[in-house]
Amino acid sequence: MSAQAALPGDATQGKRLYDASCRSCHDAGVYTRKERRVNSLEALRNQINGCAHMTQQNISDTNQRDLVKYLNETFYKF
Repeated sequence: MSAQAALPGDATQGKRLYDASCRSCHDAGVYTRKERRVNSLEALRNQINGCAHMTQQNISDTNQRDLVKYLNETFYKF
């Protein structure tokens, strides 16, 4: 089993959350640029928490896992 498949979370739900909460600030370019700031799963989790803080949203552990799974499967592939 790959590390990506072993990640907890629901990527389908993560995409819904991304479309509803993240897409207005981030297009795919932020995830695919060469000098991206996120270079690990931990950094991805921290970035999600930082975005939630900046937008004054509470993000549950479940929603965070779903977003991490979606973003990792779609863009990062850690």
